[in-house]
Amino acid sequence: MNSEIKHLKIKDIISRETAVSSDDGDIVYERIVDCIEGNCIAELDFSEITILTTAFLNSAIGQLYNNFSSSELNNAIILKNVADEDKILFKKVTERAREYFKNKKGFEDSANDVIYGS
Repeated sequence: MNSEIKHLKIKDIISRETAVSSDDGDIVYERIVDCIEGNCIAELDFSEITILTTAFLNSAIGQLYNNFSSSELNNAIILKNVADEDKILFKKVTERAREYFKNKKGFEDSANDVIYGS
């Protein structure tokens, strides 16, 4: 069971107050994975983050659902200092990620049908 809590301040990790790019999200994702694989709890601190986008969250949080279950992530991640208006972004990203990774091939086939035709 996870015991040690590792404080990950997003602003310090990405060296800016805006969490908008998927590249920055990838950096945070790697830190979270390292923590989970090291059997600790990742406490993600969003204090001083002034702008947060789904592109960032998809990279930082969403792709975790490709390798970990919802239950594992619920036990391994703590969110701290998330602005009220950003909480809905987390909900959207996690819901979409769970659905996508549950049926990745179906989503990709549907997208290809829309883009290239059946």
